[in-house]
Amino acid sequence: MRSLLFSAIALALISVPVSDVFSASSAAGAEVIGTTQLPRNVRPSHYEVAVTPHVDTLSFDGKATVTVDVLQPSTSITLNAIDLKFSSASLASVSGKAAFGTPKISTNADAQTATFTFAKPVPAGRYRLSMAYTGKILDQAYGLFVIDYDTKAGHKRALYTQFENSDARRFIPSWDEPAYKATFDLTATVPSGQMAVSNMPVANTVDLKNGLTRVTFQQSPKMSTYLLFFGAGDFERTKTQSDGTEVGVVTQKGLSSQATFALDSAKTILHEYNDYFGTPYPLPKLDNVASPGSSQFFAAMENWGAIFTFEYAMLQDPAISTQADKIQAFSDEAHEMAHQWFGDLVTMRWWDDLWLNEGFASWMATRTTEKLHPEWNVQLSTVDIREAAMGLDAVVTSHPIVQHVDTVEQAKQAFDAITYSKGESVIRMLEGYIGADAWRDGVRRYMRDHAYGNTVSDDLWHAMETVTDKPVTTIAHDFTLQPGVPLIRVESETCKDGNTTLELTQSQFTKGIATRIMRHWHVPVIAQTPGHAPVSTLVEDKASLVVPGCGPVVVNAGQSGYYRTLYSPQAFAQLSASYAKLAPIDQLGLMADTSALGLAGLQPLSSLLDLIKATPADADPALWGKISDELSTLNRYYREGDPGQAPFRAFAIAKLEPVLQRIGWSAKPDEPATVPILREQLIVTLSTLGDKQVVDEASRRYAAQSSDPTAVPGALRKAITFVVAYHADANAWDALHEQAKAEKTPLIKDALYAMLASTDDEAFAKRALDLALTDEPGATNSVNMIATVARQHSDLAFDFAVVHLAQMDKLVDAGLRTEYYPGLAASSLNPAMLDKLRSFEHANIPSDSRRVADTVVAGIQYRIGVRKDRLPEVDAWLKKNRRD
Repeated sequence: MRSLLFSAIALALISVPVSDVFSASSAAGAEVIGTTQLPRNVRPSHYEVAVTPHVDTLSFDGKATVTVDVLQPSTSITLNAIDLKFSSASLASVSGKAAFGTPKISTNADAQTATFTFAKPVPAGRYRLSMAYTGKILDQAYGLFVIDYDTKAGHKRALYTQFENSDARRFIPSWDEPAYKATFDLTATVPSGQMAVSNMPVANTVDLKNGLTRVTFQQSPKMSTYLLFFGAGDFERTKTQSDGTEVGVVTQKGLSSQATFALDSAKTILHEYNDYFGTPYPLPKLDNVASPGSSQFFAAMENWGAIFTFEYAMLQDPAISTQADKIQAFSDEAHEMAHQWFGDLVTMRWWDDLWLNEGFASWMATRTTEKLHPEWNVQLSTVDIREAAMGLDAVVTSHPIVQHVDTVEQAKQAFDAITYSKGESVIRMLEGYIGADAWRDGVRRYMRDHAYGNTVSDDLWHAMETVTDKPVTTIAHDFTLQPGVPLIRVESETCKDGNTTLELTQSQFTKGIATRIMRHWHVPVIAQTPGHAPVSTLVEDKASLVVPGCGPVVVNAGQSGYYRTLYSPQAFAQLSASYAKLAPIDQLGLMADTSALGLAGLQPLSSLLDLIKATPADADPALWGKISDELSTLNRYYREGDPGQAPFRAFAIAKLEPVLQRIGWSAKPDEPATVPILREQLIVTLSTLGDKQVVDEASRRYAAQSSDPTAVPGALRKAITFVVAYHADANAWDALHEQAKAEKTPLIKDALYAMLASTDDEAFAKRALDLALTDEPGATNSVNMIATVARQHSDLAFDFAVVHLAQMDKLVDAGLRTEYYPGLAASSLNPAMLDKLRSFEHANIPSDSRRVADTVVAGIQYRIGVRKDRLPEVDAWLKKNRRD
């Protein structure tokens, strides 16, 4: 699942300590179960499930018969269930010769369990547990949920499921933990004329002659409960073939033309993955199901054979989609399809090793996007991916990639930049260290050895040890079993006989309050001088490295390493003077390190401005995009009325505006694919900097669109509308609101409501917050609108959420509130927010679920320190360079 990393009550543990590990023998043989919150006396092997949804009452009827192995004699069976009401249950042997009467049924809402207690002990053996029950259909994207959306044909409703990490228990009473794999037979009764979709193809349909149709799907392979999927609605499906697998895309009726890119992409990605993994995709079909709406926490989900993706992350509507949307859609699809192997075929044993799913799928997506679409140059994005991880990993509240997870609540918090982006970055570093071919061979071995099973991280390292003699496990343990960011210091450079000798030392990079634990890593370091081959070494404490050539030396050449580099002043001066000649990825890496080190006070922040000043106008678009982001970030540290704000904005506009003028507002037929992305970035950033020229041009184009169809091309519609919304007066905001209400295309409608929340004016931000709590935007848009307001008005949004907590709690999944509410405060610069956040934390967040809140507190403290201690350096540099 690709969560939105803007993230976001502790459950009682039952039976035995969750850290225990045991071996359980069953009729199928010996299996190992890791962490569990369920008693370990019963294992499921097969589920037969029949559901009948009632969308009008937001409820459903369910029947489930689970084939189970009772491993030890017991008078009770406990499984996971939440918000399910049982009307009957029975247990019988698979032969039908033994039955155990009607059990007593008890549920525990806190533990999310149901227990069936029998009058006499059930002997060890295989049984069928049958249950009849009812459940709830939700209006947020978890469990079985409904999406309401408008079309030109009228209002529609569709059903989907989202079960990761622990919400299958809302749909089926089940052993809802990843290690309890089983096969599934699913039958659904749906309105006749609607399409029903699940993991497997339809086996048969029966018209019940009462306006309903019963749809039965083929049996699934052995898989974890969280990967089960069901959807139903007014859908249409397009399909193709790839290596003998039927690949499909399911959309609301009338939108299949917008899914052509997704379908073509899936075909090529599946062929690439079949080759790379060395294990062919095992299911007969692979669908990607598009849904209107959104979630604050994820864009897509890797259900085996039935990927779920929100429309905004998949469909390409020429009226609003951009080049960035296209690249992101391909990457998201590559991510979720990688999960069909990493996560679905081979699944982590417990949520401690979630990164085995998410880090690998993220790495595979970036690698595959770069290979299949080199024109997009997404290799350069790996620097930003690394930065996303380091931004969180350098804070004292960080956690290891392999983390200890006790409860499902803690598991929900595990979907963060450490799991995704650090996981991806560490894999990239290890692949670069042992070689791409050896790494692929290790992955193939891992897949072959663990298909349809569950693993821990060491299973992967053991597979890698079969293809290389390098110390992969040692390095991997250093980077996955402890948090933190290594800092490689270039203590000296000495040039002699055409070679440069580097003296390197290792320490730790931190933001704000430093950890008291001094950590050490085995760090693979690659260095290079321009025009010469790179060389590498493994740095433990200190090391010497001889680099061919004399001149500026780039440490972490190619930027595959997960560490920061702090150069000596002399070495940095050389690099700065030759900045324009460096490879684009090293330009990006040097700028990222310089920014982070400058903000942390380890080198002058003015060094960042030196690099920006040294960037040539014709530099790679990705570098100018990075500069745009850096200037936008610095701008947010200023407050209205600060004496340094106007000089800074003048400098930023002076650097960015000529770049926009050079590439223009209109796309050119032969321009690189990365230029349209830069165009959007520049328009948005310059507008937030107050560039009158850009604001006026965007406003002119927006006003002219009714008479000039070319004024607002689809590729710029979001950027232009953002500028208008950001600077809106009352008339403009009201007009945009009317446009949102009238829009019938969900993809555009949802974007317009997000724009209403993007205003710079606090009065309109308040109106957007009030609007979010009405039924008008749609339930899945509401929390997104409030979070969007928080980007510009964090104190306002957080205070609003606290005041309206009862209403908000109806919109935010209970398991994700510990992330969502603190996240609203994340961009605050107000010291008073610290006390408000701590008060909220202690009143509303259990003590073992406060990591996100504590991270937000640490981030605010750090940002306040940057404003106080670092902005004067920027102001001084601007004063010194104002005539340049």
